[in-house]
Amino acid sequence: MFEHGVTAMEAAETGPGPEEMVERLVRLLTVSEQGPDLYQGSRQIGGKGRVFGGQVVAQALAAAIRTVEGGRIAHSLHAYFMRGGDENFPIDLRVHRDFDGRSFATRRVEAIQGGEPILTLTASFHRPEEGLTHTDYRMPAVPRPEDLPPEAEIVKSFIDKLPAPAQAFLRRRRAVELRHVNRVDPTDGQPHDPVQHVWFRVVAPLPDDADLHRVALAYVSDMVLLGSSLLPHGLNWLAGTAKGASLDHAVWLHEREFRADDWLLYTTHSPWSGGGRGLNQGRIYDRTGRLIASTAQEGVIRKMS
Repeated sequence: MFEHGVTAMEAAETGPGPEEMVERLVRLLTVSEQGPDLYQGSRQIGGKGRVFGGQVVAQALAAAIRTVEGGRIAHSLHAYFMRGGDENFPIDLRVHRDFDGRSFATRRVEAIQGGEPILTLTASFHRPEEGLTHTDYRMPAVPRPEDLPPEAEIVKSFIDKLPAPAQAFLRRRRAVELRHVNRVDPTDGQPHDPVQHVWFRVVAPLPDDADLHRVALAYVSDMVLLGSSLLPHGLNWLAGTAKGASLDHAVWLHEREFRADDWLLYTTHSPWSGGGRGLNQGRIYDRTGRLIASTAQEGVIRKMS
């Protein structure tokens, strides 16, 4: 279980420039080989709290990619979170080569800290081929990212009403820029439709490595998704009115070529919550309307007393 909320790791009020932030992100998403089918993911610079779930998903996918040959490309992943990761330590990634076929390959990855698994991930890889094509989900009609104010401008209307850690989190420079189409005031306590539209991009150019862009998308795919299930209840992580944890996470990569350093639209929706859990689904489009990826996640959501 990977907790959602504002952690000590996020409470840094200053940060480096865009290029250095992206260099750090690339290092974070690049795993190092430690032995046969054994890799290690680095820790977040300045990290002091819980590991961001998207980081572990991305590092596990990066490790799986390192073991696949023959031109096969990652097209889906399914992950289960078991324990919260500790930012003070790197993450060991053990890859199991479960299947290698003519067209498909399957890899299973265990992410381990302190000798215990914190996540398991299964990824499937497919050799590119021509086939039937259709898209039923059209990109929503939303403003372009250039026509939306930066996040720093939007949050000015409510940031002073938030707890101090949340204020520091919102002021922190990040490697990924978000622009919400309809940003909800986290302090209003009012129910909202369980839908979000958020443009995102890495803030400086990434290397021309298609696998790195896939890993970066996996990293970002864990942002904002679980929060959709809080909207109908008037709760929010930033306001301290709710807490939660990711239980599982899935990503389907539909398109082979896209760039995570150009604007992508993340549309999320929560069709159900109950029994202390919330289900969330997402779709990611590029600027031209291509459906790049789909996501799904279930997590624990609880109201803070």
